[in-house]
Amino acid sequence: MSSSIIKVLINSITERRFRNLAYLPRWIIFLIDVLIVLFANIITYFIIYNLTKYFYHNLNLPVRYALIIFVNAVFFMFYRTYSGIIRHSTFIDAVKLLISTTTSFVTLLVLNYAWNFFVGDKLYLTTGLFISYVISFLMLFLFRILVKQIFEKYINSRGNIKRINTVIYGADANAISVANALQTEVPARFNLKGFIDKYHQNRTSKRILNLPIVNQNKKIHVIMRAMKAEALIIAEKGLTKEETVAIVEECLDYNLKVYTVPLITDWEDQQQISKKVKNFEINDLLERKPIVLHMNSISAQLRGKTVLITGAAGSIGSEITRQVLSFKPNRVIMLDQAETPLHQLSLEVSTIAKSAEISSVLCDIRNSEVLERIFKAYQPEVVYHAAAYKHVPLMEGNPSQAVYTNILGTKNLADLSVKYGVGRFVMVSTDKAVNPSNVMGASKRIAEKYVQSLQATIQDLEGAPNTKFITTRFGNVLGSNGSIVPLFTKQIEEGGPLTITHPEIIRYFMTIPEACQLVLEAGTMGNGGEIFIFDMGEPVKIIDLAKKMIRLAGFTPDKEIEIKIIGLRPGEKLYEELLNDTSKTLPTHNEQIMIAQDSIENYTQLNTAIKELTENAKILSSEEIVARMKKIVPEFKSMNSVFEHLDG
Repeated sequence: MSSSIIKVLINSITERRFRNLAYLPRWIIFLIDVLIVLFANIITYFIIYNLTKYFYHNLNLPVRYALIIFVNAVFFMFYRTYSGIIRHSTFIDAVKLLISTTTSFVTLLVLNYAWNFFVGDKLYLTTGLFISYVISFLMLFLFRILVKQIFEKYINSRGNIKRINTVIYGADANAISVANALQTEVPARFNLKGFIDKYHQNRTSKRILNLPIVNQNKKIHVIMRAMKAEALIIAEKGLTKEETVAIVEECLDYNLKVYTVPLITDWEDQQQISKKVKNFEINDLLERKPIVLHMNSISAQLRGKTVLITGAAGSIGSEITRQVLSFKPNRVIMLDQAETPLHQLSLEVSTIAKSAEISSVLCDIRNSEVLERIFKAYQPEVVYHAAAYKHVPLMEGNPSQAVYTNILGTKNLADLSVKYGVGRFVMVSTDKAVNPSNVMGASKRIAEKYVQSLQATIQDLEGAPNTKFITTRFGNVLGSNGSIVPLFTKQIEEGGPLTITHPEIIRYFMTIPEACQLVLEAGTMGNGGEIFIFDMGEPVKIIDLAKKMIRLAGFTPDKEIEIKIIGLRPGEKLYEELLNDTSKTLPTHNEQIMIAQDSIENYTQLNTAIKELTENAKILSSEEIVARMKKIVPEFKSMNSVFEHLDG
């Protein structure tokens, strides 16, 4: 074994032992405190001895000082002064020591005068008791300060730990608590330089925790440069989302790290404090108006009902499940073909489903016979259809699977919903169904056409079940399975590069909870046959999203983390639309939801075309399948695909 390895092992063992000093058993701390009191009394003895030769000799010397130590020990135990962790000693610990030693002094003083009253002489010099009291408290207090400082300096110097020069934004109670917690942590991750407070208008200098408070009278990055800080922790909880986003954007523009921290009252424990200081996530910076739901309408639709959710184990389906459960349905049927994710969801919702019965059903929506048994057994009253194949390149290479799942699966569910009298059928669609440039988008558009035409047909039939078919259409969902954000996050964790298909590509984004909230809202307001489109906010350039995520992670784009352009994938286009060229929109009572007015196909002709497509997909080539899809959806124009020649 080389000398360098031996040295590393010795340092590691030494460091572990030193760290463990902060967690000594309480009885050892208690014993150290008692020894300190003994030492303080020895010092007192020599002070008094040099001042005067007069002593009280009612008790011998060991007994007298044993009595002092005993009284102090009793109050150490009573006030539990030994119970705190040394390296986290605070003002409260100092107060406990002061109260304990003061109580001991008063008790000994009372005992001294009581002995004088009943016996006629004193046990101690009153001056000696006071000197012993002062020295004991100072030594007990200094012991904790000394250990804390040595520990902090030793651990922070081990392993060349680099502390981040940091400023805290805010000076309210939460910000001060965060600063105090970070200052007492060992080893320290942050080196606090001060506070920035937009409410601090006083020109005179003020300090908290010996740190300056700076008025936000200049740009934040200017203040931080002046304070030689490289990171900002936003601890001010009075900021609006717009103010927070503006601060984060400014910090990112000037390559400054920016962090957020939960409210102190939400902390489950006080250990590992710096781990609670997190990087902002891209979801936090999505500039959107807050969604206001009509809770009474949604509750009226779902309370006491039997709800079937397809694709329940997926990112959208699972969130719909969670939100539906909050409206107290009678039963929720979670249907998916993915065994493990469905099992995990079952375990999760079992803890939050207080009144609803939960049924987890393994089923492929392409299998109409199994689906019918489910409809017959459970008699669902509301269906949320989120099951779909959605990965563009995969469907471009496997068009038959898009036909079976996205088209035939939807048709099976829709037909059974009519047959078994489902009240509402809400289909989750995509903006890729608008002027589709790929197989996936075209398959979803055919599914949209089918449920619309079916709605129009059953409305004209007397005695037909009054099933309302509602389609919801939105863009990319942040954090959903297969979306760009988890991919970028994984690539950043691996050190890059981040792969982007084209520098000019743009997309609409919303979060999973937002999307699902709007799905529930749209599902209650539809009268049947509508396609609801959601306000997706402003489109985002993917390259800008990538750069922002890199900066949020604390790195510099194209320096520490590379951004690599790999070219458009099959079927991918530079931008997505929410409406086709001939569509118009109608407003709803929710300004974030609009109704797209699309032409409705003839049900008989469309049903025939879909039957021919789905029944022959097994024997047709990929080109023949896509060619038939293009006949059903004339606006389907392939882009960056092997099927482009079919549009010639």
